[in-house]
Amino acid sequence: MSTVVDDIRLPAPRRGVNVGLLFALAAALSFGTSGVFARGLIDAGWTPGAAVTVRMWVAALVLLVPTLIALRGRWSMVRKNAGMIVMYGLLAVTTAQLCYFQAVAVMDVGIALLIEYTAPIAVILWLWVRRGETPSRRSIIGAAIAFVGLVLMLDVLTGGEVNIGGILFALGAMVGAATYFVLSGRGDTGLPPIALAGLGLLIGSAGLTIAAVVGVLPFEWTTADVEFRLITVPWFVPVIAVGVIATALAYGLGIASTRILGSRLASFVALSEVVAAMVFGWLMLGQVPGPVQAIGGMLVLAGVIIVKLGEAEVTAPQHPAQPEADRPEADRLPAAV
Repeated sequence: MSTVVDDIRLPAPRRGVNVGLLFALAAALSFGTSGVFARGLIDAGWTPGAAVTVRMWVAALVLLVPTLIALRGRWSMVRKNAGMIVMYGLLAVTTAQLCYFQAVAVMDVGIALLIEYTAPIAVILWLWVRRGETPSRRSIIGAAIAFVGLVLMLDVLTGGEVNIGGILFALGAMVGAATYFVLSGRGDTGLPPIALAGLGLLIGSAGLTIAAVVGVLPFEWTTADVEFRLITVPWFVPVIAVGVIATALAYGLGIASTRILGSRLASFVALSEVVAAMVFGWLMLGQVPGPVQAIGGMLVLAGVIIVKLGEAEVTAPQHPAQPEADRPEADRLPAAV
């Protein structure tokens, strides 16, 4: 997943917008490879728990130095927000990634990601129930369209085989992503975005490792070569790729793009991650959705876009005009799944 930031800012120069768009597209492409690399490892004999644990440790180590640099002089903010950071690491990072990897083990990468991308709808429902923030008419229409698309995408009406476990895990990833959106909406943490991402990955990695050691999380891996549709590579190639390209690099590019573009434009560009995941799934795994599933996927994307437009109608009045330097950095935080 890509970005949630406060996008009230001065207009950026055209050249800066172009650079921001390139960064955002590159981030979406990077995030879109994670399911393919994970599925390759799982098919080679890795358990989803092992794949996601290694992914998170590689990314956490890559982001360790930038995290420490960003936290210089701000360690009091870490102590102040310890509970939120732990929740972010265990739910917004660990739950989202682990459930997504569990889902792609038994269903197509693109479909699993589309289910996860219904997270904005879950956030609106949560804010409606928890805080009484009534969604706009546009958001309700978008949610209805996305629901119809989800039914078509899962091939329920045509009598296709439905993997209930995969759907539940994909919905679990959606809950993790929704938790990220809710937590990242807090503007009072004072934590730099890269620091929260790095700390979340460290906490998630440690939690998964402990779960594996005590036997709660199945953890099996192998040094066998990993076979994709057109190429066979050593096991460490997808391990490094999923940690560096699909996580650490994607986070960095996401941060750079959101600083330039703001949340609304960056979040729309982030939807290209779904297209990227489907293309990579076809090229590397031979996964091609059927006609009904393709129509359903397009409806889900359309519904999410409409929901996001409706969300802007509700949230825009809540953000007073404020200079960029004065806005909390937590409002400019990216996410990855």
